[in-house]
Amino acid sequence: MGQAVYDVIIIGSGFGGCMSAWPLVHQGYRVLMLERGDWVERGPHNWGPEGSVYFTPYYSEEEVVAAGKGRRSARVGTYHCVGGPSVFFGGVCLRFREQDFEPAPEIVGDSAAAWPIGYRELEPFYSQAEQLLDVAGASPSGDPTEPQRSRPYPQPPVSLSDTSRRIASAARELSLNPFPLPLAINFRNNRATPCIQCTTCDTFACAIGAKNDLATRIIPALLKKGMELKTGVAALRLLSRNRRITGVECWDQQQQEKVVYRARLVLLAAGALGSPHLVLASGLEAYNPAGRLVGHYLMRHCNAIVYGFFPDAPARENRFHKQLGIHDFYFGHPEISEPAGKLGSLQQVQTPPASLVQAMLPPGVGKLITPAVQHLTGLVIQAEDQPVYENHLSLDRERGNRYGMPRLVIHHRYTRRDLAARKALVRQAVRILKKAGARFCYVHKINTFSHAVGTLRMGRDPETSVLNEVCQFRGIENLYVVDGSVMPTSAAVNPSLTISANALRVGHFLAENFPQDAP
Repeated sequence: MGQAVYDVIIIGSGFGGCMSAWPLVHQGYRVLMLERGDWVERGPHNWGPEGSVYFTPYYSEEEVVAAGKGRRSARVGTYHCVGGPSVFFGGVCLRFREQDFEPAPEIVGDSAAAWPIGYRELEPFYSQAEQLLDVAGASPSGDPTEPQRSRPYPQPPVSLSDTSRRIASAARELSLNPFPLPLAINFRNNRATPCIQCTTCDTFACAIGAKNDLATRIIPALLKKGMELKTGVAALRLLSRNRRITGVECWDQQQQEKVVYRARLVLLAAGALGSPHLVLASGLEAYNPAGRLVGHYLMRHCNAIVYGFFPDAPARENRFHKQLGIHDFYFGHPEISEPAGKLGSLQQVQTPPASLVQAMLPPGVGKLITPAVQHLTGLVIQAEDQPVYENHLSLDRERGNRYGMPRLVIHHRYTRRDLAARKALVRQAVRILKKAGARFCYVHKINTFSHAVGTLRMGRDPETSVLNEVCQFRGIENLYVVDGSVMPTSAAVNPSLTISANALRVGHFLAENFPQDAP
């Protein structure tokens, strides 16, 4: 087996991996990033229905099996590509609210979840992440829950589409406060690839590179500064000795052989499903005083999309319109008694391209429904879900994946409170859409794990948290985790920016406290 020695190995090229690499690479550390997938090719094909991630070779359902019975069972897919899910995300970059770092009892329950850091500690890193991703946003934005910030967004928001103005007007008539979503999209006219505001953004790779995903904006800059990236390399096991990681055993898909890479520091950034999978497959939970919690407290948001059917085709403008957020119900609402307390967020969602709808449905059904698609527009609900011990990951050691690792099994069920929060938000979304002119509404419950967090949570108490305050894996001296698995609670907004900010925080900590010439 071949060997190489680095200062740092980072497993995964998503938000956690790239942002933790940024300060280390710029400090001169020898950093190796390992990515199971490959670069996503960009071009006109990205605009077609086959460009949606679910139809690309970068999405696979063979790695994970979700536990469930009957209609509740579902296969869960994973993303494997340079830049991770950022390549296909919708660009929304929201900070957690200040109160999210002191979660309310109705959310925490008996989980003992507690953030070891507060918003103030993370704020400088939120600002740095927004600058690196060149986020377009307004400050002040009109969001009633907007946290304080030390720097403005690097770009102003783009003008609202006709569809967005219509939804905003309806929300205001209901005494709500719609605001422009901050988006990691290049709207600058002085750049070579400004956004053309097409309708294939969320779940699509940008054909022209105008979305500021990691593969477009961050990784090329890291490579220029000396970082080494190996694609098509799947991490199989973390080798350990004397409470240190001594090597990362991988499968090189091109060479069709095992190889071990070595470094003095290892950063796990394989996601809230992938990172605990690797920890469990390596048996590292045995070293951790909270090892029984590895893979537990899985959260994913309790999501749904509410589509309104409009007689006059609001999407006829054929323009990007995932532009608005509504946070008036984020921390609850006087008129909503069930459930009491925190609820979550509403965000505008892009009308899906008709060609994509036709491709996803059976041939006869797709052809029948396609003409109606332009009459749809909607809102996505993100209800904060509770951290529950029973929601967890386990290994199926009877069956292995293509690389010989035991398969990962997901056990997840929403709590009664999760479902009640989603139901309350659905009712509010229906009110807004009907006020905007919708004749009727359709609710689509989201069954993906795209917002998965919490399976290797950080904290101050070594009995109730797998990671310490700087995301070091307890019991292993040189292993850190920098993806969404570190989060004790899920808040109620997209986790990407918080993953980025925390990864920058950990990266800066390591750059300042881990000397390059250490033995």
